[in-house]
Amino acid sequence: MALAVCLLVDRRAERVLRNLWDRLEELGVPSLRSHTHGRHVPHVSFAVLREWQRDEVAKAVEGLPVGEPVRLYFDALGTFRRGRAWLVPAVSADVLRRQEQVVSAVVETGADLHRHYQPGVWVPHCTIAPRVPLAKLPVLAAAVYDVLPLEVTADRAALIDSGTGELWPLSHIP
Repeated sequence: MALAVCLLVDRRAERVLRNLWDRLEELGVPSLRSHTHGRHVPHVSFAVLREWQRDEVAKAVEGLPVGEPVRLYFDALGTFRRGRAWLVPAVSADVLRRQEQVVSAVVETGADLHRHYQPGVWVPHCTIAPRVPLAKLPVLAAAVYDVLPLEVTADRAALIDSGTGELWPLSHIP
Protein backbone atom coordinates (compact mmCIF):
# COMPACT_ATOMS: atom_id res chain seq x y z
CA MET A 1 0.00 0.00 0.00
CA ALA A 2 1.67 3.20 1.21
CA LEU A 3 3.91 4.55 3.92
CA ALA A 4 3.03 7.95 5.36
CA VAL A 5 5.00 10.45 7.43
CA CYS A 6 2.30 11.70 9.79
CA LEU A 7 1.63 14.29 12.42
CA LEU A 8 -0.43 12.74 15.23
CA VAL A 9 -2.89 14.80 17.22
CA ASP A 10 -2.96 15.22 20.99
CA ARG A 11 -4.89 12.69 23.09
CA ARG A 12 -7.89 14.99 23.68
CA ALA A 13 -8.29 15.67 19.97
CA GLU A 14 -7.80 11.98 19.20
CA ARG A 15 -10.76 11.16 21.50
CA VAL A 16 -12.91 13.83 19.83
CA LEU A 17 -12.07 12.52 16.35
CA ARG A 18 -12.57 8.86 17.30
CA ASN A 19 -15.95 9.81 18.80
CA LEU A 20 -16.79 11.53 15.50
CA TRP A 21 -15.88 8.33 13.62
CA ASP A 22 -18.16 6.37 15.97
CA ARG A 23 -21.00 8.86 15.46
CA LEU A 24 -20.65 8.63 11.68
CA GLU A 25 -20.78 4.83 11.87
CA GLU A 26 -23.98 5.06 13.96
CA LEU A 27 -25.44 7.29 11.25
CA GLY A 28 -24.56 4.82 8.48
CA VAL A 29 -21.55 6.72 7.15
CA PRO A 30 -18.46 4.51 6.83
CA SER A 31 -15.59 6.21 8.66
CA LEU A 32 -11.95 5.42 9.30
CA ARG A 33 -13.19 3.39 12.30
CA SER A 34 -14.33 0.57 9.98
CA HIS A 35 -12.10 1.17 6.96
CA THR A 36 -9.72 -1.63 5.89
CA HIS A 37 -7.70 -2.95 8.85
CA GLY A 38 -9.47 -0.77 11.46
CA ARG A 39 -6.19 0.42 13.02
CA HIS A 40 -6.32 3.99 11.77
CA VAL A 41 -5.32 6.92 13.96
CA PRO A 42 -6.29 10.57 13.49
CA HIS A 43 -3.44 12.25 11.63
CA VAL A 44 -2.28 14.73 9.01
CA SER A 45 0.20 13.28 6.51
CA PHE A 46 3.24 15.30 5.43
CA ALA A 47 4.14 12.71 2.78
CA VAL A 48 2.73 9.48 1.37
CA LEU A 49 5.11 7.09 -0.34
CA ARG A 50 4.17 4.39 -2.86
CA GLU A 51 7.55 2.65 -2.77
CA TRP A 52 10.04 2.97 0.04
CA GLN A 53 12.65 1.44 2.30
CA ARG A 54 11.23 2.05 5.77
CA ASP A 55 14.58 2.12 7.58
CA GLU A 56 15.96 4.64 5.09
CA VAL A 57 12.85 6.83 5.32
CA ALA A 58 12.95 6.71 9.13
CA LYS A 59 16.63 7.67 9.15
CA ALA A 60 16.01 10.57 6.76
CA VAL A 61 13.09 11.95 8.78
CA GLU A 62 14.91 11.47 12.10
CA GLY A 63 17.76 13.51 10.60
CA LEU A 64 15.54 16.57 10.14
CA PRO A 65 15.63 19.38 12.71
CA VAL A 66 13.43 18.93 15.76
CA GLY A 67 10.20 20.85 15.34
CA GLU A 68 7.85 22.22 17.95
CA PRO A 69 4.33 20.79 18.27
CA VAL A 70 2.03 22.07 15.52
CA ARG A 71 -1.19 23.92 16.32
CA LEU A 72 -3.96 23.17 13.85
CA TYR A 73 -7.36 24.79 13.66
CA PHE A 74 -10.12 22.78 11.95
CA ASP A 75 -13.23 24.71 10.98
CA ALA A 76 -14.29 23.27 7.63
CA LEU A 77 -15.22 20.04 5.89
CA GLY A 78 -13.57 19.07 2.61
CA THR A 79 -14.07 16.33 0.05
CA PHE A 80 -11.84 14.75 -2.55
CA ARG A 81 -12.96 12.75 -5.58
CA ARG A 82 -14.45 9.31 -4.88
CA GLY A 83 -16.07 10.46 -1.64
CA ARG A 84 -13.11 10.98 0.71
CA ALA A 85 -14.22 13.43 3.40
CA TRP A 86 -11.79 15.28 5.62
CA LEU A 87 -11.32 18.13 8.02
CA VAL A 88 -9.58 21.20 6.65
CA PRO A 89 -6.84 22.59 8.89
CA ALA A 90 -5.59 26.14 8.79
CA VAL A 91 -1.81 25.81 8.48
CA SER A 92 1.04 28.25 8.93
CA ALA A 93 3.91 28.95 6.58
CA ASP A 94 6.05 26.97 9.04
CA VAL A 95 3.93 23.85 8.48
CA LEU A 96 4.28 24.25 4.71
CA ARG A 97 8.05 24.62 5.07
CA ARG A 98 8.24 21.55 7.27
CA GLN A 99 6.22 19.52 4.77
CA GLU A 100 8.65 20.54 2.02
CA GLN A 101 11.59 19.47 4.21
CA VAL A 102 10.02 16.08 4.91
CA VAL A 103 9.31 15.52 1.22
CA SER A 104 12.85 16.49 0.24
CA ALA A 105 14.34 14.15 2.84
CA VAL A 106 12.23 11.12 1.93
CA VAL A 107 12.60 11.58 -1.83
CA GLU A 108 16.39 11.63 -1.38
CA THR A 109 16.11 8.03 -0.08
CA GLY A 110 14.76 6.95 -3.47
CA ALA A 111 11.18 6.66 -2.19
CA ASP A 112 8.36 7.24 -4.67
CA LEU A 113 6.25 10.17 -3.41
CA HIS A 114 2.55 10.11 -4.24
CA ARG A 115 1.84 13.01 -6.62
CA HIS A 116 -0.73 14.59 -4.29
CA TYR A 117 2.00 15.22 -1.70
CA GLN A 118 4.28 17.27 -3.92
CA PRO A 119 4.95 20.68 -2.34
CA GLY A 120 2.59 23.19 -3.95
CA VAL A 121 0.05 20.43 -4.67
CA TRP A 122 -0.30 19.05 -1.13
CA VAL A 123 -3.64 19.76 0.51
CA PRO A 124 -3.28 19.33 4.28
CA HIS A 125 -6.17 17.26 5.63
CA CYS A 126 -7.34 14.90 8.34
CA THR A 127 -9.43 12.14 6.75
CA ILE A 128 -12.57 11.17 8.63
CA ALA A 129 -14.45 9.06 6.08
CA PRO A 130 -12.85 7.45 3.03
CA ARG A 131 -15.86 6.60 0.84
CA VAL A 132 -18.92 8.72 1.54
CA PRO A 133 -21.88 8.17 -0.78
CA LEU A 134 -23.22 11.45 -2.17
CA ALA A 135 -26.59 10.88 -0.47
CA LYS A 136 -24.83 10.71 2.94
CA LEU A 137 -23.00 14.06 2.62
CA PRO A 138 -25.69 16.03 4.50
CA VAL A 139 -25.57 13.49 7.36
CA LEU A 140 -21.77 13.66 7.43
CA ALA A 141 -21.76 17.47 7.37
CA ALA A 142 -24.24 17.72 10.24
CA ALA A 143 -22.13 15.38 12.40
CA VAL A 144 -18.89 17.18 11.55
CA TYR A 145 -20.27 20.64 12.25
CA ASP A 146 -21.42 19.41 15.66
CA VAL A 147 -17.73 19.13 16.66
CA LEU A 148 -16.18 22.02 14.71
CA PRO A 149 -14.38 24.25 15.28
CA LEU A 150 -11.68 22.04 16.73
CA GLU A 151 -8.26 23.21 17.85
CA VAL A 152 -5.65 20.48 18.11
CA THR A 153 -1.98 20.15 18.79
CA ALA A 154 -0.01 17.71 16.67
CA ASP A 155 2.39 16.71 19.41
CA ARG A 156 3.86 13.52 17.95
CA ALA A 157 4.91 12.09 14.61
CA ALA A 158 5.11 8.61 13.15
CA LEU A 159 5.56 6.53 10.06
CA ILE A 160 2.38 4.60 9.28
CA ASP A 161 1.88 1.74 6.82
CA SER A 162 -1.60 2.36 5.41
CA GLY A 163 -1.93 -1.25 4.30
CA THR A 164 -1.51 -2.74 7.76
CA GLY A 165 -1.98 0.14 10.18
CA GLU A 166 1.46 -0.56 11.62
CA LEU A 167 2.87 2.56 13.26
CA TRP A 168 6.50 3.45 14.03
CA PRO A 169 6.76 6.48 16.34
CA LEU A 170 9.39 9.04 15.41
CA SER A 171 11.63 10.41 18.13
CA HIS A 172 10.60 13.97 17.32
CA ILE A 173 8.29 16.05 15.18
CA PRO A 174 10.08 17.08 11.98
